[in-house]
Amino acid sequence: MMPPHIATRVPSGPPRNLLWTVDQFHYLGDLGMFEGRRAWLVDGVIVEEGPMNPLHRISLELSENVLRAVFGSGWRVCNQMPLVLGQTTDPEPDLAVIAGSPRGSTSHPTTAALVVEISDSSLRYDTTLKMSLYAAGGIADYWVVDVANRQLLVFRDPKPDSTTSHGHSYTTNLTLGPADTISPIATPNVTIPVADLLP
Repeated sequence: MMPPHIATRVPSGPPRNLLWTVDQFHYLGDLGMFEGRRAWLVDGVIVEEGPMNPLHRISLELSENVLRAVFGSGWRVCNQMPLVLGQTTDPEPDLAVIAGSPRGSTSHPTTAALVVEISDSSLRYDTTLKMSLYAAGGIADYWVVDVANRQLLVFRDPKPDSTTSHGHSYTTNLTLGPADTISPIATPNVTIPVADLLP
C-alpha cells in the first residue's frame, strides 16, 4: 500500500497522461523498480537511459575523483543521487557538488554549487532540456563532459529565456578542449585541466 503522503487521487474527465511526483518516484525507487536501471524524473515524466558504456563510466569516475580533491571538506560530491528541483523533477545528475555534510541531513538537496553531466548518447538532451532545467533551478555552474568530442561544455549565469523548455538558459556558454583549464565558480582559486575529466 502506498503511504498516504504520496497517494494519488483518480481524476474524473477524459484520459490524460499520468504524471509522477518526486515522492512517488522515490517510493517506486525504494520498492526496487529502478534497480540496475538509470532513471530520473523530469516534469512528472520518468525518463530512462540505457546501460552506461565504458567511456561514460570512466569519465564519471575521473570527474568524481577530481571534484572530491578540488572541493575537499565542507562539500559533498554526490554521484547519481537525488537533486530535487521541484515537486515533479529530480534529474539525479551524474555529479552534484553540495555544500555541507551528509551527517545531519534529513532531506534531499534542492540546489548545488556545481552540476556535471557525462554525455555520450545524451548530449542533445543534456545541452537542451537539462540545460534549461538546471538554469530554471538556479544552478549557477553546469558542466557537460562531452565524451565523444573530448570537450567540456560550461554553462553559467542563469537567465530567463522564453525560447527554452523550462523558460531559462545560461548567459555564458564555453567550449573547452583537453588543453584548456576550468575553475569552478565555488572554488575560483582552483584550476582543473579539462583532460583530467576525459577518458
